[in-house]
Amino acid sequence: MEQLQPTAISAGSPFTNVAELVADQAAQRPDTTAIVEPGAVRRTLTWSELDTEITAVAAGLVAHGLVAGHRVAILGQNSIEFVVAYLAALRAGYVAVPMNTQSTADDVSAMLHDSGARVLFVSPDHQLSSTDFGDVHLVGLTPEGFRALALTGRGEVSSPQDREALAVLLYTAGTSGRPKAAMLTHRALLSHLEQIARFGIVNSEATILAVLPLFHVYGLNAVLGSWLRGGARLVVVDGITDGFSDILREEGVTNLPVSPALLTRILASDRLVDGLGSVTTVVSGAAPLLDDLRVAFTERTGLRVEQGYGLTEAGPGVSATLDGPLLGHGHVGRPLPGVEVRIGDGSEPGEPGEIFIRGQNLFSGYWPSGEGGPDAEGWFGTGDIGYSTQGELFLVDRSRELIIVNGFNVYPAEVEEAISELAEVDSVAVVGRPDVRTGEQVVAFVTGSAVTVEDVEAHCAVRLAKFKRPRLVRLVDELPRGATGKVQKGVLRHALLDAQPEPAAKAY
Repeated sequence: MEQLQPTAISAGSPFTNVAELVADQAAQRPDTTAIVEPGAVRRTLTWSELDTEITAVAAGLVAHGLVAGHRVAILGQNSIEFVVAYLAALRAGYVAVPMNTQSTADDVSAMLHDSGARVLFVSPDHQLSSTDFGDVHLVGLTPEGFRALALTGRGEVSSPQDREALAVLLYTAGTSGRPKAAMLTHRALLSHLEQIARFGIVNSEATILAVLPLFHVYGLNAVLGSWLRGGARLVVVDGITDGFSDILREEGVTNLPVSPALLTRILASDRLVDGLGSVTTVVSGAAPLLDDLRVAFTERTGLRVEQGYGLTEAGPGVSATLDGPLLGHGHVGRPLPGVEVRIGDGSEPGEPGEIFIRGQNLFSGYWPSGEGGPDAEGWFGTGDIGYSTQGELFLVDRSRELIIVNGFNVYPAEVEEAISELAEVDSVAVVGRPDVRTGEQVVAFVTGSAVTVEDVEAHCAVRLAKFKRPRLVRLVDELPRGATGKVQKGVLRHALLDAQPEPAAKAY
């Protein structure tokens, strides 16, 4: 059986908990700036200050009666407080449950109920009330909220010294549209960091920009985790603002983790391009990178764009172009050290087939039963289609039905179910189509003599998170169906490709 073999990797990290990385950095460089949050008032914490803040918040959680294994949810934009809340939960032996900030109140309620979270850290802009979620204790994701929590803390904070302990639940839509959470252990998260560390792109001299959402696996572990592992300086920002180029320049950002949508926005602005003077490393992930975009960015800026391929269940790394060639469309590099990749049954790796992966960075299945995880031999089927040649992995397509908008999974079944709630709708089919800014956009084909585009858009605005809403709604007389009555979505996708281009999608 042929498969892409992993590069040799050392026996492993001495750490058993991701939060131990903070204490280790604090011991080595206590007075060095660890994290910066630019703004009207620029805020910073040294490694020692960060370590102290994390322990104080962890102690406050302990005082609320939580014990190891309890779940702590986090809902808020990128900030110092998000970082502290996440690491405090891990330090006390709890399971962090980061939530998408575009989630509706119903989404939040469903995730809280499913995970059994006891505490929800929430930023003020979400306007949630403790009466909305029963016994879940709300803590403001603000300095004031942390101070109030820390005042209740007493005693020493400790957590089980077990790399197999559950660290994070990350929710992604299930194939039925219902949310399901990937269970990531400390072993999985730390293994990814050990794999990436072999490339040496993050060290104590680096300054990393955290602009990608920290509730997404890419931001949470590929960015935040790599910062901790390398002892770099982290600059935390919440999206691209008017002063974004000034932040890049003034903070001396060297490492720029991006999505294709962010690359597009930078490339479209002379001011943003001019702010890249100190940047040495650009890595794109979270969504497929169009080769034309990569080439255009390099020609404009002189910066090579590395491409990574991964998924939530891999914490997130599978492969990357780091230290290797760039081979054009679909190329996503070699497997990371310690990660094995197999195409189909392994007999014909050069022919497109499902990508299977194996490694210590893999998740432990879906919450709470562990179903859907790696098989008895450790292999996990990604649902993605690819092939390999001379050790290089090429991604042909994501799983057929999955739509990826800015790196976030959208399953058509969920959108179709929402639109079908309208009495005027007879039938609906949802597909994705390529978009240069967001990777893909959601398109809905709807039948119904009395329904209007405005009806569908208004209903989706209430029913679905923003990134799941159709960017285009098309009213049609009928949907193409096969002999069994199943909608032929391939016909719909081809119809979109053959049609005149629609206005560019908004970057969500």
